[in-house]
Amino acid sequence: MWLVMADSHDNLENLEKAVRIAEERRASVIFHCGDIVSPFAARILAGFSGELYVVFGNNDGEVLGLKSILGDAIRKGPYEVVVSGKKVMLMHEPISFNRLKDLDYVFYGHTHEFDIFEEEKPFILNPGESCGYLSDNATCVLLDEETGEFELVEL
Repeated sequence: MWLVMADSHDNLENLEKAVRIAEERRASVIFHCGDIVSPFAARILAGFSGELYVVFGNNDGEVLGLKSILGDAIRKGPYEVVVSGKKVMLMHEPISFNRLKDLDYVFYGHTHEFDIFEEEKPFILNPGESCGYLSDNATCVLLDEETGEFELVEL
């Protein structure tokens, strides 16, 4: 089980909820698709007991502070990683998806809207905004990486 989230924008309460949900549901990985914003918020993610993959977003201005807390877990995107034998592309701002056919999953954020394309490869997902500031709907996604089944979770 994986948890995918994006655009937390320093909403500490929702970050804590998302990490707690990941722990309770025994997610082995959290993917954060950018815009954590401040290093103090990154500390919450760094407390997750599983694997963590994070991409910088356009509002993540304190690069050195975020990097000092998250280390190699945070990178400039888009970047590809293999997790549980699956090729995953992680990015903040969506790029041309038609060039990404050799991947299993593509996760992105930035738009603050839940969006999913699961019918063809790759499985493309925007988990929506975890902060809830723009849409009044704070979400993340629990994903079974083997079956592609997912659950949109309200925070």
